[in-house]
Amino acid sequence: MKLSSPRIHPLEESQWNDAQRAILEPIKGKQPFYNVMGTLSRHVEAAQKFQVWAHHIMGETSTLLPRERELLILRVGWLCDAEYEWGQHVIFGRSVGLSEEEIARIKIGADAPGWTPFESALLLATDELHNDSFISDATWARLSSQYSDQQMMDVIFTVGQYHTVSMALNSLGVQLDKGVSGF
Repeated sequence: MKLSSPRIHPLEESQWNDAQRAILEPIKGKQPFYNVMGTLSRHVEAAQKFQVWAHHIMGETSTLLPRERELLILRVGWLCDAEYEWGQHVIFGRSVGLSEEEIARIKIGADAPGWTPFESALLLATDELHNDSFISDATWARLSSQYSDQQMMDVIFTVGQYHTVSMALNSLGVQLDKGVSGF
């Protein structure tokens, strides 16, 4: 973790107002969401908007297959040194079929042996967006040979969303939830 304690602490239940309760009550006591949402809910208007976008990225309206989405999210979490993000999405990655070996290879990136050419292109696109805020023509061609325009947009939206989330988690000092391993 970049910080050993929060800069902004998650809300305690006794601190919830009605708007915060509407966001936090459905996830109360459930892992792995409390610390991040408990912290973001201190800015309840932003948290409400954040949830709408996050539900697109992680939900049924995203055009990406969950396994491919988790490759992107884990890679950006690794690149951003976002231990909270990494720990949470290792859980999600396992739930959508990523093996422990694949999760370990995400740390190495697109050049690690064992990726399909398409998986390698997804990881490379993440690196390019992280480093240059741009997917190169070569990587775009590799991905768009199999992905629709909407899927290409969702690659960018997913990496961008989790880049922003990683910056917030790191800077706010959101700590790992109980039972979640970091790096």
